[in-house]
Amino acid sequence: MAKSKFRPLHDRVVVKRIDAEEKTKGGIIIPDTAKEKPSQGEIVAVGPGGRDEAGKLIPIDLKIGDRVLFGKWSGTEVKLDGEELLIMKESDIMGVLA
Repeated sequence: MAKSKFRPLHDRVVVKRIDAEEKTKGGIIIPDTAKEKPSQGEIVAVGPGGRDEAGKLIPIDLKIGDRVLFGKWSGTEVKLDGEELLIMKESDIMGVLA
């Protein structure tokens, strides 16, 4: 998603799912209908951050390109520029993959 026209607000991020494996470790091919949606993704856009009670901006700890883990039902699915993406709050993300 090069130079998207979408910028998330506050403490929200835009995540592109990373495709699940096509085969199991034993070599069995998984058909599309049996695949689970992956819970890993790559950050493609980041909002400026949330605000505390005093109104001070708290920046987001994530940056574009980070690979992250998130909950199975996290975020809202949207389609932007022909790509299926997720918009979620920073708190929905469980961690960054190294």
